[in-house]
Amino acid sequence: MKAMIYTEYGSPDQLRLAEMPQPIPKADEVLVKIHATSVNSADVRLMRGQPFMIRLAGYGLFKPKYPILGGDIAGQVVQVGRDVTTFQPGDRVYGDVSNCGLGGFAEYAAVPESALAPMPKGLTFEEAAALPLAGITALQAVQKAKLQAGERVAINGASGGVGTFAVQIARTFGADVTAITSASKLNMLLELGATAVIDYAREDFTTHTGQYDAILAINGYHPLRHYARALKPNGRYIMVGGTDGQIFEALLLAPLIPKPDGKCLTLVTAKSTRESLQTLSGLVERGELKPVIERCYPLMALADALRFLEAGHARGKVVITL
Repeated sequence: MKAMIYTEYGSPDQLRLAEMPQPIPKADEVLVKIHATSVNSADVRLMRGQPFMIRLAGYGLFKPKYPILGGDIAGQVVQVGRDVTTFQPGDRVYGDVSNCGLGGFAEYAAVPESALAPMPKGLTFEEAAALPLAGITALQAVQKAKLQAGERVAINGASGGVGTFAVQIARTFGADVTAITSASKLNMLLELGATAVIDYAREDFTTHTGQYDAILAINGYHPLRHYARALKPNGRYIMVGGTDGQIFEALLLAPLIPKPDGKCLTLVTAKSTRESLQTLSGLVERGELKPVIERCYPLMALADALRFLEAGHARGKVVITL
């Protein structure tokens, strides 16, 4: 099978197309012919091996442990292991394989049955591939924020993959969503259901004291104390993504900052589960959630797709077609 591989940490330039053995599914695995996948910030971090803690987490200390990146997949089942009971050849499936060896940037992947769910009705393979990792992250961030109907939530960095899903999911909880991003993307977020939008270049939303019941920080930097200032009493700040420095700040400084009035400063580490995939599928099939796709690239142009994502200008998701 054809796959885009890398054998050293570094830039997108060292990705190359290679012929690899087609995987053989184990007893509890499903062999999927991949029709589409998508790129995520996790792929950029793993490609570069940064921050260094990624290498310590089991992805390879000096060189990559897994030569094929790609966490999101959508495709058709071609073979099942003897213990698989949920799927059969021909089924259209999607899932997040980030925690089971990756491998999305290839023609085939052998995937644990538990990592997959039936594709939502009405979605193309490209749309389904845009959904798993970013959608699960957005869903679990909104769930951790414990949003209630009528509460005000600010979503900073709302126009990327996770952000566009978070805006829509927060609306299904009945929340009043303020989306923060650049001026050119504000209308898109209003169309997705945001009730208010802020151009971060013109206004710092954290200067308004006690405005929000919850803040989801996906991209864009503000000091933690500023986020805390913008929260109402009992407000919740959820760190969802950002630079390495922001992640370490949320891990190390958040516990040390005084939090009067019951405020909570924390972060979410998304965990892919079939239950979360099924929740996303239900939202899609009820018309409450739709993937936003900025661009599609062929597998051969994976390096260009990663460069585009890394530049930080994508509206929604960047998808790879096979």
